[in-house]
Amino acid sequence: MNSGRPWRLGGWVGSLRFRLLAATLIGLSLAMVLAGVVLNGLFHDHVMRQFEKGLTQQLDQLTARLSFDAQGRAELDAQALSDPRWQRPYSGLYWQLDDVTVTPVRPGVLRSRSLWDTRLALPSDVLRDGEIHAHELPGPGDSRLRVLERTVRPEAVVGDGVRWRLSVAADLKDTHEAVAGFQRVLVASLAALLVLLLAAAWAQVALGLRPLRALQRGLQNLRDGRAPRLAGDFPNEVQPLVNDFNSVLDRHDEVVGRARTQAGNLAHALKTPLTVLDQASRQTETAGLAALVREQVQLARRHIDWHLARSRMAASTGLPGQRVPVVHTLQGLVRVMQRVHAERELTITLEDADERVQFAGEAQDLQEMLGNVLDNACQWAHSAVRIRVQPVAGMASGAMSGGVSGAASGMCRVAIEDDGPGMPAEQMPRVLQRGVRLDESVPGSGLGLAIVRELVDLYGGELQLQTPAQGRGLQVTLTLPAAAA
Repeated sequence: MNSGRPWRLGGWVGSLRFRLLAATLIGLSLAMVLAGVVLNGLFHDHVMRQFEKGLTQQLDQLTARLSFDAQGRAELDAQALSDPRWQRPYSGLYWQLDDVTVTPVRPGVLRSRSLWDTRLALPSDVLRDGEIHAHELPGPGDSRLRVLERTVRPEAVVGDGVRWRLSVAADLKDTHEAVAGFQRVLVASLAALLVLLLAAAWAQVALGLRPLRALQRGLQNLRDGRAPRLAGDFPNEVQPLVNDFNSVLDRHDEVVGRARTQAGNLAHALKTPLTVLDQASRQTETAGLAALVREQVQLARRHIDWHLARSRMAASTGLPGQRVPVVHTLQGLVRVMQRVHAERELTITLEDADERVQFAGEAQDLQEMLGNVLDNACQWAHSAVRIRVQPVAGMASGAMSGGVSGAASGMCRVAIEDDGPGMPAEQMPRVLQRGVRLDESVPGSGLGLAIVRELVDLYGGELQLQTPAQGRGLQVTLTLPAAAA
């Protein structure tokens, strides 16, 4: 779920989709292999049982056709056998009768015509009466034979020790081919089943993780200021997380609002007695005391303004879902400055201003920064103040370190230029320090540009002072995070 980021193997391996699909693939593969082994074994055993069952029937038929004379010699009418394969040479079905009364055993005393001029080399094993032994051994033409054998005793012969071994053999070629064909079909079927199950697992994972994509889009909308809260229909497993996150945002807003209220109350409570002291100092007859009180009052006001501004900006920056139109804010500030400096008949113009640019932060912070810079420009300008607003191409919000705003997808630049006396380049870094004023004759506390610099730093932006291209006046450029369009 790393949209917008380049594909990385580590990111893919660490994803939920990969973990779920990998676990499914391993489990299904093991299940398919186990099923293949079991089914193949069952089929092989079934085929061999059926094969041996047919051989047993052939053996029983031969046993029924076998007869003995009074001396115990065996006789078998091959023409009475129903299967024509007994008569066809090397047909794959054979029988053989061995005399095991003597030592060594006389093999092939009687045998099927299908054996032609060969004999079956059976192992020397001891067979009890009625017992059937099974063997696999080579046959004619490099074939593999399955052999069933049993011992036969002539009942009409007096005495014991006369024993014959009757064996039936069949070629395993057709059986092996049937098993191999079944294996091929089984492997193809299980492979197709595995692919279908993996496709079903992929669809299940995609549908199961789709709410997380909706949650991601909701967070992006919140971050970019398109929505104040996470909204949408989520599954029961995700909805509690959304509710808790929205509760955290509500709590954050409540804390920030309470902090601002307390800061405003503190400012009102402190400024009132300071104003009384200031008025009293102007009315006293002791000039030294009056100057001292005024000095202390101004110092206290500087500290109050400074700390209140810092506390407010620290509480407000970095909030998600903030976006403020920059040009609209500047238009309001321009109207205020035109009224404040009406007697000077200043010309304040917005030149090359992109109305689509939106600041990724709080409106009060933007007004604080632009208002201080614009007021400073109006105080020093002779006749004109020019303002330009443009997005910064190719610069992401993370390109500048130290910022706390996570809502920006780019940067914007606001340049405010006046035609006043300007300042030497070596003095520009000093004017950004707290309480520094280059001209004590102009009213002010020396905190305006310092507060602007603090706010810009908190938002991860940049504040630059430079001399305009025409060589006179001062240009203040603020580079700030911009919200996504």
